[in-house]
Amino acid sequence: MINPSLLIFAEKLQYEGYVRREETNATILALKAQGIAIKEIVRRPGYSRGLIRKILRGQRPDVFRVRQSSLDPYLPWLDEQWEAGRCNGAALWRALRLRGFRGCLRVVSEWSAGRKKADQGDPAALARAPSARTVARLLTVGRERLSKAETITVAAIENGVAVLVEAREIILELQGIIRRKALAELDTWISRARGSLVAAFANGVSKDKAAIEAAIALSWSNGQTESQLCKLKLVKRQMYGRGNLDLLQARVIGLG
Repeated sequence: MINPSLLIFAEKLQYEGYVRREETNATILALKAQGIAIKEIVRRPGYSRGLIRKILRGQRPDVFRVRQSSLDPYLPWLDEQWEAGRCNGAALWRALRLRGFRGCLRVVSEWSAGRKKADQGDPAALARAPSARTVARLLTVGRERLSKAETITVAAIENGVAVLVEAREIILELQGIIRRKALAELDTWISRARGSLVAAFANGVSKDKAAIEAAIALSWSNGQTESQLCKLKLVKRQMYGRGNLDLLQARVIGLG
């Protein structure tokens, strides 16, 4: 059993991808169990034929593994030593060796350096008001990626500026609506967002409501178009000053 709240940021990204793949596998297997042909399954979710065949043949097993560190069994002891004021990485490593730790000094040194950095507070940074861009970043980034000073700043914002906390919750709610494809919740979200700090953003969503509803409800995207544009721009940069339009055309669409 995985508790997402205990995962680090990189592991959370991996876990979210694992959950999406498992949902895809379950959806395709359910459609096949209903007797639907592969050709029709391709049309419905919008997945490739090769992916569907792999899932139906059982060739897409997926296992999520949390990355383990050699320090994991010793972290409670290290925390106790750190709280007691023993913050020298080399001394901690020597003590760990006596307790059976077989890792190198670099592992313990990196842990102690990260712990020192997290414990360092910047009084000057805490005394001045952060910029709007900084506040937006602090409120949207994962808590495990914040330093001690940044965590104190976030706590001060949450305790003193309730409207910013509400705005963050509203933005996270919209992200959840898009990921869950919960189209029925969009109108409720727009009504709530119009009374908050993100009212201008909510008005923009309301003006483009038809496009946003299509993006939530439909499986189609402009990913293929953006990919071709990116390829075209790359070729143009590579050929700048080195070829004419005929050669550019030949590289892009394969003529000649």
